Amino acid sequence: MGKLFGTDGIRGVANRELTPELAFKIGRIGAFVLQKENRGRKAFLVARDTRKSGTMLESALVAGLNSAGVDVYLAGVISTPATAYLTKQLAGCGGVVISASHNPYYDNGIKFFSPDGFKLPDAVEAEMEELFFQADDSLPRPEGEAVGCVLPDPGAAERYLSYLLSTVPCRLEGCRIVLDCANGAVSQLAPQAFRALGAEVIAFNNRPDGININACCGSTHPEAIVNYVKQEGADFGFTFDGDADRVLAVDAGGQLVDGDAIMMILARHLLSRDALPHRTVVATVMSNLGLEKAAETYGFRLLRTKVGDRYVLEEMLAGGYTLGGEQSGHIILLDYNTTGDGLLTALQVAAIAVAGGKNLKELASGFTRYPQVLVNCRVKEREGWESNPRIRAAIAETEETVRGSGRLLIRPSGTEPLIRVMLEGQDEEKLRNMAARLAEIIAAELNR
Repeated sequence: MGKLFGTDGIRGVANRELTPELAFKIGRIGAFVLQKENRGRKAFLVARDTRKSGTMLESALVAGLNSAGVDVYLAGVISTPATAYLTKQLAGCGGVVISASHNPYYDNGIKFFSPDGFKLPDAVEAEMEELFFQADDSLPRPEGEAVGCVLPDPGAAERYLSYLLSTVPCRLEGCRIVLDCANGAVSQLAPQAFRALGAEVIAFNNRPDGININACCGSTHPEAIVNYVKQEGADFGFTFDGDADRVLAVDAGGQLVDGDAIMMILARHLLSRDALPHRTVVATVMSNLGLEKAAETYGFRLLRTKVGDRYVLEEMLAGGYTLGGEQSGHIILLDYNTTGDGLLTALQVAAIAVAGGKNLKELASGFTRYPQVLVNCRVKEREGWESNPRIRAAIAETEETVRGSGRLLIRPSGTEPLIRVMLEGQDEEKLRNMAARLAEIIAAELNR
């Protein structure tokens, strides 16, 4: 991980770590690098979510882009996946969304896209980072007519909506659907999309005020939609996060359908149409053991990557796979978009239910969630745990205990002095005892 870019762009508290000065500077750098990478093309798409700080950072970022000679198309409030799609359609030198996804409103972020709609490669981010930390700004400053201009793009959301609707093969008449919009980027677009397909829509948390994005709502607080679906007697519901790259679902009985279950639903549907390349789904090491069991039952292969959607996408591109995602509801459907897309995923799941004449509970019935226990073990040093004899012996003993009916995963945190111990299996109490004992040994060995 670099000094500036994290695993998902640049993030920080707006006006503290993520200042207008930083936004201006990274705008100039992004314009310079991406023009060079893309034969001097000079058009850039800029979008944001509903955070109060978004317009402040947008103004600074746009000024930086213009200062480097790039014309900016302002898309306004749209989702991260919409930004990816529209950046590809623009065929300029890149795009950027100002959003901190599922984080609280006081955070914000800057996420760049290459002209093909994908997140920037590590090498490009490294080049931008190197320029950012140089003492002097020696980048070109065009003058006169070569200075970039700002071009409002009020039709951006409508173009994306039209595209989404074109991917849905059936109408949704007769469906009563609840949507928790997280007071975020799809507060208007998600209800529009489902209503355009004939569904009866009950939307809530769809009145953003700049500070209520993700506040006790959306995919990080699914209890809100669970209650709402049951209260309204809806057929099912979907809950997004602030930038709508994630979605979770809820069936009519209020049962949560997470990203793992959604991937299983999509995989079975694609398999039935011989449309799942290499019969493979890509997920992370944190996906539930139930997804592995479903893969065995329904005849698809599950590949696991490190935690993070960028690693899922890398594996998908390398292997020619088109379905992947995370338990959090970040689902990538590469046949339709270049990044996780919550609204696209919700529409596809709804269409599968309606076209097949099944409710969401029936669709998710092939997925059995295994109890999952996670213990965070605070340590002085994250390094060295793999070679510690006592830790290795405890791991081997635990793995032997759960072999065939469970799974052990140990991984260091990427940002904190923690070793994370995760156990899955059938007996939750037994798992808790084993995880606690293993964490105790790790702490004793790494805190000497």
